[in-house]
Amino acid sequence: MEKFVKLTGVAAPLPVVNIDTDMIIPKDYLKTIKRTGLGSGLFAEARFKEDGSENPDFILNKPAYRNAQILVAGDNFGCGSSREHAPWALLDFGIRCVISTSFADIFYNNCFKNGILPIVVSPENLEKLLDDASRGSNAVLTVDLESQEITGPDGGKITFELDAFKRHCMLNGLDDIGLTLEKASSINVFEQSLASSRPWA
Repeated sequence: MEKFVKLTGVAAPLPVVNIDTDMIIPKDYLKTIKRTGLGSGLFAEARFKEDGSENPDFILNKPAYRNAQILVAGDNFGCGSSREHAPWALLDFGIRCVISTSFADIFYNNCFKNGILPIVVSPENLEKLLDDASRGSNAVLTVDLESQEITGPDGGKITFELDAFKRHCMLNGLDDIGLTLEKASSINVFEQSLASSRPWA
């Protein structure tokens, strides 16, 4: 998993509450178990018209936001079904950070397992960030996980809280497999000791 230390990128405003995982990645795209290739289906029902052409009104289709790496969204982001395809689609599109006032619990935890940083801020700070994100190509935010600060285009800073263990995992690029491999030497010692004491096993 890619480390998340500091990210500077365009932030796209999506001030919609209760964005569920079906909106993030519609069920038609759930036939794969691969983590790649799902970016094309991200917000598909909003990004595309029925004839398959782009909806020019959707935020991620606007020229200034096509390469957005940060999403500033409404309350209760990621609610609905527990599909892990939702963070896969966000990451494949290029989104590395989602900022909201709250997240659905399963989606929130799935983000950390896939290298996406979900940040919870107050409603007042979300309004500030939505205003920052509304500036088109000037909507550049810097998210610094080490200092736990978000810096806006005008230099204003917002601090955020994060569980110390989740922060450690993101800074070091550790998913569940990575955490296990950190203990590889201890696991090897145990296995060798077990093999010596129980050669018949």
